[in-house]
Amino acid sequence: MSDTLADLSGAKRRIIERLKRADTATAPELAAEFGLTDTAIRQHLESLEASDLVERVTMPTAGRGRPPVHWRLSASAAPLFADRHADLTVDLIESIRSALGDEALEKVVRTRADRQLAAYRTALAGTDDPAERVHRLAELRNAEGYLAEAVEADDHIDLVEHHCPIQGAAGSCGSLCSAELSLFEQALGPEVAVQREQHLLDGGQRCSYRVTFR
Repeated sequence: MSDTLADLSGAKRRIIERLKRADTATAPELAAEFGLTDTAIRQHLESLEASDLVERVTMPTAGRGRPPVHWRLSASAAPLFADRHADLTVDLIESIRSALGDEALEKVVRTRADRQLAAYRTALAGTDDPAERVHRLAELRNAEGYLAEAVEADDHIDLVEHHCPIQGAAGSCGSLCSAELSLFEQALGPEVAVQREQHLLDGGQRCSYRVTFR
């Protein structure tokens, strides 16, 4: 799959941009708009479909005959378009710090951590096995975009996060990372101790936490 619109050929990029502006379109409609043959436009659409960027949808028809096939963007096409969530988050952090001060920013971070802790505790409830809780926590973090896994060793478990979806925000506000360390310990319970072994912001290849059992 292409990473950006710029990676697509001219015709495919125009099709993607056109479908972004419309709910759906048929191949003949696109062919007429772009001055291409139906065959050419269908080849482009089928290529985009194979890349999971567009999908077919059958629309109802009032008359007899075969209903027309419409095309629309798939959910997988969303990353092709600019996403400035990370920039917005960093900007909001700096705005809170500038307008309200570091103490207010720390309060916001603590509030976020409290909400995460409540959600994690709910998800981890139902097992008294601390090792099982570590594995469940890894699954939760993986679902949040951290590419997390729990790696068992002889006397501990490593909670490894190969990606940080909030790295930009964490770089602007280090409290986000320090709050996570405390968050893991509280969520996993008093039977465990958590120590950070690697840290992306300190030059590590990933974030890794060693979980030992008391």
